[in-house]
Amino acid sequence: MPRLFIALEIPQSAALSLSLLRGGVPGARWIDRENFHITLRFIGDVDHRTADEVVEALDRVRRQQFILTLAGTGFFGNKKPHSIWAGVQSSPELGALQADLDRVCQRIGLPPEPRKFIPHVTLARLKNARVDDVVHYLGGRGDFQAPPFTVTRFVLMSSRDSVGGGPYVVEEEYPLLQPGPTRATALELRP
Repeated sequence: MPRLFIALEIPQSAALSLSLLRGGVPGARWIDRENFHITLRFIGDVDHRTADEVVEALDRVRRQQFILTLAGTGFFGNKKPHSIWAGVQSSPELGALQADLDRVCQRIGLPPEPRKFIPHVTLARLKNARVDDVVHYLGGRGDFQAPPFTVTRFVLMSSRDSVGGGPYVVEEEYPLLQPGPTRATALELRP
């Protein structure tokens, strides 16, 4: 059974910016550009019935499209770094979408997400990396910022066990609503 998670895909323009950050850390396994994503909710290995429930439940999530910007870099694993990431600028819309998705998953019986949501794109997985090497790498890349992009959908993805994660497969797509006209715009449209 595949491992499921809910994610945002990274458009080509932002993925290109991220790919320019590759290299410079001994032993790092850099993520391929086509596998960049922001995990919104990890689901894990589930049976087919639960997977069908997830697909149906996610179809009920209604949120509007929003703008997102990738900015900054960091790493997870304080004294023993295990991954390097690019951050996401604060976005109330992203936080609201993620909270909705977590609630929907809990309603169908999945356990709550145990970790605090820290939106990021994993750039590399590390094994036996020295903290000094990682800090040195990040020192020259802390001011990273990709061009903003519009988030138009979220996806249910699956992965198979492999070294470094991926390949990831989009199992289902869930479009976000296009913003409606503002009150002022609606008034301007009247004849």
